[in-house]
Amino acid sequence: MKLLEDRIRRDGTVLPGNVLKVDNFLNHQVDPQLMDELGAEFARRFKDTGITKILTVESSGIAPAVMAGLHMGVPVIFARKHKSLTLTDNLYTAKVYSYTKQVNNDISIDRRFLKPAEKVLIIDDFLANGQAVQGLLDIAATANIKVAGVGVVIEKRFQKGHQLVEDAGIQLEALASIASFEDGQVIFAADK
Repeated sequence: MKLLEDRIRRDGTVLPGNVLKVDNFLNHQVDPQLMDELGAEFARRFKDTGITKILTVESSGIAPAVMAGLHMGVPVIFARKHKSLTLTDNLYTAKVYSYTKQVNNDISIDRRFLKPAEKVLIIDDFLANGQAVQGLLDIAATANIKVAGVGVVIEKRFQKGHQLVEDAGIQLEALASIASFEDGQVIFAADK
């Protein structure tokens, strides 16, 4: 998606450790107009898949997931990373390691929101090593629901997450696919 690639080129910063910082439009400060465009694009790419709900992980996946849900006319469920007084039992849970935060999280979704007849779309901000997606796939398997696809705003194609989703036989749509970082610059797969 050229609009997104242009925004990454303009406002993204490559940090040591193959980290792409896009906090001025995606995962700290959110650009609502861009999120609307991303949501419309996810809806277009997954329009004939029969999605009944969208799953994501808090917090950076919420904005693109909500906009996709708006365009698709389906609810969005986000897996919580922290328990609360209102989220204590009857949960689907999975462990997820965050590379950028260097911590393990137990993500949770209330069982009331996932029924066996569901057909879900997983949406997240990044796909790198695939830990968040794997956690949501684990929850989906435990809940006995079908995953129709995985949509990510940005994928680092050179890391193992892409292969993880492909090996699972699930449709993967990345709105921006990064082939590599070279000399502090983002090289998109479309450029190769």
